Order: sequence, then C-alpha cells, then structure tokens
Amino acid sequence: MRTVLIGAPGNVYVDTVPDPVLPGPDGAVVQIATAAICGSDLHFYEGDYPLATPLALGHEAIGTVVEVGPEVRTVKAGDPVLISSVAGCGHCVGCDTKDPITCVSGPQIFGSGVLGGAQAELLAVPSADFQLHRLPSDLSTEAALLLTDNLATGWAAAQRADIPAGGTVVVFGLGAVGLCAVRCAIAQGAGQVFAVDPVEGRREMAARSGATAITPEEIGVVHEATGGRGAASVIDAVGNDTTMNAALTTVRAGGTVSVVGVHDLNPFPFPATLSLIRSITLRMTTAPVQQTWPALIPLLRSGRLDVDGIFTHAMSLDDAPKAYAAVAARTADCIKVTLTP
Repeated sequence: MRTVLIGAPGNVYVDTVPDPVLPGPDGAVVQIATAAICGSDLHFYEGDYPLATPLALGHEAIGTVVEVGPEVRTVKAGDPVLISSVAGCGHCVGCDTKDPITCVSGPQIFGSGVLGGAQAELLAVPSADFQLHRLPSDLSTEAALLLTDNLATGWAAAQRADIPAGGTVVVFGLGAVGLCAVRCAIAQGAGQVFAVDPVEGRREMAARSGATAITPEEIGVVHEATGGRGAASVIDAVGNDTTMNAALTTVRAGGTVSVVGVHDLNPFPFPATLSLIRSITLRMTTAPVQQTWPALIPLLRSGRLDVDGIFTHAMSLDDAPKAYAAVAARTADCIKVTLTP
C-alpha cells in the first residue's frame, strides 16, 4: 500500500510499504477513503519532536472496513466508519468512560510511531469496537473527518473551559482546532467569544461564525469589555509559551484556562504564585474523542453545529509533500487539507 512517511523535518514523501495485517481478534483493517493533516502533525514536520524514521504520519481518517477479527461486534466488512485519532485498549475501567486518554494501558495515537499512520491506503485498527463508529450517511466527509479529532478537541476544550451561560470566552489560535473551539463555545452558551490570531483571513473566518475577532496586540479589549475583570473562560488552541502566558493573564480571577494546543518539549515557566492568588483553574486536554461523539453527531446532523469552511484544500495522497508545505505556511487561505488515496 501507499502511505505518507517523514524521513526528517520537512522531508515528507509517499512510499509503498507492506499492507497491514489484522491486529488481533478484536481488530479491523480499514481502507482509507479520506485522511487529513492535523496541526499536531506539524510538530514532526517542523522538528519539534524527535523522529524515529521513517515515521508513517496521520491520525485523522474515515474509510470502509475491509476485514474484522472474530471478536468484533459493532462493525463489519463494508461498513463506512469514523476512526478515533486516539486509541485505547477498549476493555479497561478507563476506556469504560469512552475516554481513551484514561486507558489503563496508556493511550496511543495513530501516526506517532506505535500505531500505523492514517494518511495511507489501509490502516490496522486495534480494539475496533472502541475505536470505530459507523459513519452516518448524512454526514459530509469534512464533518466526519473533524469528528475524528479537531472538532472533538474543540468541543472538549469548550467543555473544560467552564463556560458560564452568557459568559465571555477568549480563543487563542484560529487554526482548525481554534475555529472549531469558537463554534463549540458559542454552541455551549457563550455570550461573547473573542477570537485571537495574527492572520487576518483566519480572524475573518471566526468573525463569520459569530466571534469578535482581534489581533494578539488588541487583547486588552477583553478587559475593557468585561469591566476590567477578564474573561470567564480562555481556550488556548496554540499551546506555546506566549499564548499560555496570555491566556493566564486574560482570564478573570476564579476563571478557567483550557489548553488544547500542543506545547513543545521544553518546560513552560508556569506563574504558579499568581495563578494561586487569582484562583485560576488550568486544564490541559487531549480530546476524549469517543466520548464526544454522542453529543456532536446529532448536533452536526441537525445543523445546529456548522463546520463549513474549515477544510480549504483537497489533494491526493501523492501530493502530501505539497500539502504539508501549504499547511505549515499557516496562511489565511489554507486552514486544513484532505488527502485522498
């Protein structure tokens, strides 16, 4: 099969590797229909994380089941499915909560060196009853792909931000996750959402979703709009030192900062004393993907949650090098890219 590999920072290519085999009696093999590039894939592309090369990339995909083990009960060959980007064993007390992050054996992410990469023609999926969900026929390809990671992450970010009814929310970073977080915060009852990003086109997209778009230099308007208190809830969808510090100073005393942006491997200089005095709640979250599906799928199917416009480009799998370069440029006109084998 063909798969996207990375051999060194910036060196993405497509090569042929052996087809995956069934990963145990509770596993499945899925033929990938469409995959996507996630912002966190860029940490390998840009050299933030060490590479055991060649590494098969990708953790966002939908497809069709082609083979299942004898213990699989919820899907069968021929079923179109969502694939959770984060995998758990599916059998422990942690996975019983539908949150693979709490798996007793430890969560695993496709395309990070342990499980295969989803930017490929085929993908081996362990614990298929836990990782896979039959794809409703009335969901668009784009909505389905977002359910595998980015929308689930944005939804969890808003949930864990403790948004009060009508409260003020700030979202730092307007990539795919940040744009999803803006829409999820509004869906969860925020009164005003400030969307912060240096790229004008991304701010315009957030504004069309109902947010008040501002540059990082304009963040002081949040305190002006809240009578000097600051925002009740802040979501950091970037996760670097600059945005995390900004989040902790923008949130009001007693408020909550919800971080879903992926930090680098360097320690963050956390302002512990100030956060203690101000009674700040800090939450850092990898999305409980499977746990979000019962809420998100009905919202998408009913039209109450809109994800149009987040995908901006569609390319073939063979165009992966070009696609990665486009996403890494972080321009206004390229937010998220699909890759089709």
